[in-house]
Amino acid sequence: MTEQFLQFPVIDPIIFSIGPVALRWYGMMYLVGFVVAMFLANKAADKSGGQWTRDQVSDLLFYSFLGVILGGRIGYVLFYQWDYFLADPLYLFQIWQGGMSFHGGLLGVVAAVYIFARKTNKSFLTVGDFVVPLVPVGLGMGRLGNFINAELWGRETDVPWAMVFPTDPLQVPRHPSQLYEFFLEGVVLFAILYVVTRKPRSLGLASGTFLIGYGVFRSIIEFFREPDAHLGLYFSFISKGQILSIPMILIGISIIYLGYLSQQKSAIIDGKIHSKTAKKKAVTTKGKA
Repeated sequence: MTEQFLQFPVIDPIIFSIGPVALRWYGMMYLVGFVVAMFLANKAADKSGGQWTRDQVSDLLFYSFLGVILGGRIGYVLFYQWDYFLADPLYLFQIWQGGMSFHGGLLGVVAAVYIFARKTNKSFLTVGDFVVPLVPVGLGMGRLGNFINAELWGRETDVPWAMVFPTDPLQVPRHPSQLYEFFLEGVVLFAILYVVTRKPRSLGLASGTFLIGYGVFRSIIEFFREPDAHLGLYFSFISKGQILSIPMILIGISIIYLGYLSQQKSAIIDGKIHSKTAKKKAVTTKGKA
């Protein structure tokens, strides 16, 4: 039966190894994502008119990298493996067993952005707007790494592009949901943020757009992605990933709305200032006459 569906391509997860040291495709994908993000960030800094420097970019990406690793691991354990953690708190540090959570990594990056903003005397949303266009690059590469590792596959289906994964104990055709995520969370979200950030916008628009975009895309993809076996679906229809994405959408909408109000308020204040200045100039000119 499975012969009529796509078979997972035979990909060795290890690119090459020298003794006990091995370079894996999964790690390579994240390395590529980091390098591309660094390139784009430096390019944006060069065009910022002195508002950003390459040294600041290096520091920000370093903080963000730590935030992704620490937050991703802590989030995975707390959100998805709480029972394991209660039984053995040291499980939190057993990173060799794998397990990372995007939502935990996001919280880690938020903490890193806050620390960096305080250190450089920049506003939190200014730093957030600068860094979020880079995130889809890492997300996209990470999802390709998931695909190569044949992990986080989708639900059983009979669509023509269904795929049988070698790591699936049931060996049934499934949605290649990693590729769906690569396309939506990586390619499409990157394109949206590129358009949003091409011209100066209201503070927080990029950050809010990212939160809404990822939250919506992740919620859609969760309908095709196989739920964690030990969690299943809540109320028989909603997954943990969707539950964690809903607050992202709400927070994103709030950030954009507050940014819009702030911009309107600034415009009104600027208008009053210009009006008063014009009146003063008119009075002064009349007096001299």
